[in-house]
Amino acid sequence: MRRAVLARILAIALSLAVVSSSILHPTKARSETVKSPSAEVTVDNFTFAPETLTIPVNRTVTWINKDDVPHAIASDDGLFRSKALDTDDKYSYTFTKAGTYSYYCSVHPKMVGEIVVR
Repeated sequence: MRRAVLARILAIALSLAVVSSSILHPTKARSETVKSPSAEVTVDNFTFAPETLTIPVNRTVTWINKDDVPHAIASDDGLFRSKALDTDDKYSYTFTKAGTYSYYCSVHPKMVGEIVVR
């Protein structure tokens, strides 16, 4: 009985710690700096998330279409362009030079995003 009470108290304390951590340290939604070897942009609900992504030189960015409709990723300057991506399709591009790269969905041009390479 004593063990069961102790286990229940521990489970409640752990749950409270997880909830308070997510409240006190929310994740970035609109802009994100990536330090891992790869970076992802999710295409969902006709938006790119994050909208602005900051990465180091020689980092690969992968766009993943989570929408129910096709999207195509295209840079404003013509540097990269994907085929039409169906649901769960991916497109990757490696950024080898510092700069700011604006992109959009060529199927839905009001969808825009930006990759900042430092």
